[in-house]
Amino acid sequence: MPFKYVFILFCYCVLQSSALFSQNELYKIDQDSSSTWTLFKYDVNTTWQGVKYSFTKPLDWKGKDFAKLGGLIIGTATLSLADEEGRRFFNRQQEDFPNLVRDFGWYFGSPQNYFMANAGIYGFGLLTKNEKVRRTSVLIITSSITSGFLQTIAKNGFGRARPDTGLGRYYFKLFSKEAGHHAFPSGHTILSVTMSHAIAKQFNNTWTKIGIYTVGAIPPISRLIDGAHWLTDVAFSTALSIIVVDSVDKFLFKNESHGISNPKPNKRITWNMSFGANKIGVIGTF
Repeated sequence: MPFKYVFILFCYCVLQSSALFSQNELYKIDQDSSSTWTLFKYDVNTTWQGVKYSFTKPLDWKGKDFAKLGGLIIGTATLSLADEEGRRFFNRQQEDFPNLVRDFGWYFGSPQNYFMANAGIYGFGLLTKNEKVRRTSVLIITSSITSGFLQTIAKNGFGRARPDTGLGRYYFKLFSKEAGHHAFPSGHTILSVTMSHAIAKQFNNTWTKIGIYTVGAIPPISRLIDGAHWLTDVAFSTALSIIVVDSVDKFLFKNESHGISNPKPNKRITWNMSFGANKIGVIGTF
């Protein structure tokens, strides 16, 4: 099928970009005598420590952290007022939206394909002993485990009806096992945004970042076009993915994972949630 080749081409481009940047000081190749097995065990342990950190971090939250959580919840609830209009808008785009793009969005956001892609990225980093690529893959898998677990609990717990069921934006069937009641949050969005945000963090070029985020936006947009999710499902999932990736990234830098220390602040992208009486959004500063 055509979309499979598009997906494979995308993964190939990621690996080639990693190889290219490994030639400068940002991507240093591990030249020590550590065996591949030793490096693998180190990465597994780092992933485990990162996951533990992610789930225990809320125990150290302060007032501003709870305020951000409250803002996210309130912002999502406010945005839900536009869910019906959003559904009608995306429904009107179905006929003109390219099938190839829709197929790619579904394929890339599916768990089995997502983890296959990350396995390829990690395998490349491990075999070449590329510290930066290995660290990026650890960031992706750690963040995916964390956000994936949270979305699974929420999806089954809330039991929100999908748009294509016709039950409405505020229909919830708690703890439902029916696929039609697993709208919130969006699993495809969480996986695609997690990977794209983690990879984009590794580049300094603004246009490269924009290109990566554009590819990462395809799955959530495709799911909206397909009527599988409400706008709030995608918005909340995007915010959750960004928060988790940034948190894990800070943890890795704090512990100088893979011997990589935090770069200068002006060379990194920062994301902030913006909420107000008549606005909600995610602001990225390059």
